[in-house]
Amino acid sequence: MSKLSKGQSPQILWIGCSDSRVPETTILGLQPGDVFVHRNIANVLPPTDLSSQAVITYAVAHLKVKQVVVCGHTSCGGVAAALANGRLGVIDTWLLPLRQLRKKHKASWDKENLSEDDRKIRLVEENVRQGVQTVREHHDVVAASKEGRISVHGLVYDVGSGSLREIECGEEEEEGKAREEAFHVN
Repeated sequence: MSKLSKGQSPQILWIGCSDSRVPETTILGLQPGDVFVHRNIANVLPPTDLSSQAVITYAVAHLKVKQVVVCGHTSCGGVAAALANGRLGVIDTWLLPLRQLRKKHKASWDKENLSEDDRKIRLVEENVRQGVQTVREHHDVVAASKEGRISVHGLVYDVGSGSLREIECGEEEEEGKAREEAFHVN
């Protein structure tokens, strides 16, 4: 622990849910000081949230992390709430991006005749993909990507099994170039 008092140099920024069942260092098999962390309800990552944007800036520009992980999880209460229609007060505002994703994908999920549990998994995955996109559009991540010193991953943690899986968050080369042009700042 005395080493930790001298500073930190984590290689990973973890953006995840506040859920107490999703302890990032335990999941990754790492130690205190190995992971810089930002957590909130349902790992929602709106580009206008100053807290998450400040965390990304500090992690990427100052700590020089090499990996950014956006991680969702099964049995997420925030996802379940976004799929339900109950009034939750201020949490409703926070969950708005999830409800927008629900609306966007409803027709295709209906067409696939997805069960309620499958819809929860899909919303977790779509939220992670949206979070990955938000991270990739952050100006410090754009600069670090251009320098080839960072990668961004989308993961889903299964609370029941303890397994972690990467989800497809790829993009076409042209999309990456367009993002670099649109979001790079000097």
